[in-house]
Amino acid sequence: MSFRKSCGSVFNWIFSQVDMGWLDFILGKKTPKSSFVEAYESGFEKKISDVRPISELLFVVLDTETTGFNPKNDHIISFGAIKLKGFSMPVASGIERYLDTPVQNRESVKVHEILYPIETSPLKDFGKDMLNYIGSDIIVGHHIGFDLAMLEKTLQPFGFKKFLNPVIDTKYLAMRLEKGPHFDQSTAIKEEYALDAVCTRYGIELDDRHTAAGDAFLTAQLLMKLLKIAATKGIKDFGGLIR
Repeated sequence: MSFRKSCGSVFNWIFSQVDMGWLDFILGKKTPKSSFVEAYESGFEKKISDVRPISELLFVVLDTETTGFNPKNDHIISFGAIKLKGFSMPVASGIERYLDTPVQNRESVKVHEILYPIETSPLKDFGKDMLNYIGSDIIVGHHIGFDLAMLEKTLQPFGFKKFLNPVIDTKYLAMRLEKGPHFDQSTAIKEEYALDAVCTRYGIELDDRHTAAGDAFLTAQLLMKLLKIAATKGIKDFGGLIR
């Protein structure tokens, strides 16, 4: 076989093996939305009223453990979340999922200590279950922007673009309540508002740290403490909390 024919055969084989989603990405084609993404987006036709009391709000507190801290290059290893309604937290509502991860980072393994999860979720099943679990609830996390960026990247192959939920970062909520609404957050001491530091300040024991489910549970406890402080400062409804 000639070199040209040989190369042609190789390229034909490669293209026959490539997932069409990757070809769509390379060619700049729009990725169609999966049915579970459409179902998620349909849940936001009605917005939360600004006057709804905090005691009636639904929160989902989440966390991810990842191979590193670069959303472009790193991947989610595990996802943990728990739900709150106002000032109560049903422990049975907590979930934890492990994902198939193509790359592990030696430094990140030292933190989360996850090498080979016993049971992992296929990506599509994880996306469907996760979006169904979150629904239209208020998303909460500590340094939540990173977690959302990682989750959005993970769900891109299914036509997902971004979360539509209201979002609260407990890091910035703590700053607001402690320093006042006009505090310049860029001047805050980073270590003072790390999850460990804030939890310690509010008397929350640092159990099961650096697991997705454990950190979600810690953050949920922190949120309840902060919501009670917010109430003493006259923040008693969704409009006052989310501004």
